[in-house]
Amino acid sequence: MKFLLLVLVVAISVVPTFSRQTGTLVAPISGFRAEFLRGWDDLEKKVVSLAEATPQEKYGWRPGQGVRSTGEVFAHVAAGNYGYMRWLGIQPASDIDMKTIEQIADKAKIIELLKRSFDHVRQTVIKVPDSDLEKPVKMMNREGTVREAILFVATHQPEHLGQAIAYARMNNIVPPWTAERQAAQEKK
Repeated sequence: MKFLLLVLVVAISVVPTFSRQTGTLVAPISGFRAEFLRGWDDLEKKVVSLAEATPQEKYGWRPGQGVRSTGEVFAHVAAGNYGYMRWLGIQPASDIDMKTIEQIADKAKIIELLKRSFDHVRQTVIKVPDSDLEKPVKMMNREGTVREAILFVATHQPEHLGQAIAYARMNNIVPPWTAERQAAQEKK
């Protein structure tokens, strides 16, 4: 009986649970996927808030010829979020055109794409059971694992957050989390 109870506890902790109230899967509270999702939520908050803080007229700004514009950087993040999940067999919604996503220049459309793409990754990770993390997947031109594909998106997208921060600073835009910290320090 104790063994059966232990098996049940372990099974519940590694399988996503379903919320009857919301009709959606509930994120894991421990383990690799829970740790990933905590970092993912922070990354999303920073990317989206910086995209929102950047004026539309700066979305076409680029630091040099042949370099992505500000808007292209944000659109590239959204494209990556969708593209990397395809390694896991999860396709973007039918209204997402992967061939033209990085050509979108409208701030509101890009912000909506960012939000949807971050949620796409989140929902994909929630649905992947821990038991599948070591399963093989094709990543670019090589074999990897589900865990490695998730880690790839977790390590690659901050590169573009850093790029967007540099662009913002060059345009005298203070990242919102920095502005919040500075305001809190001034109140002390």
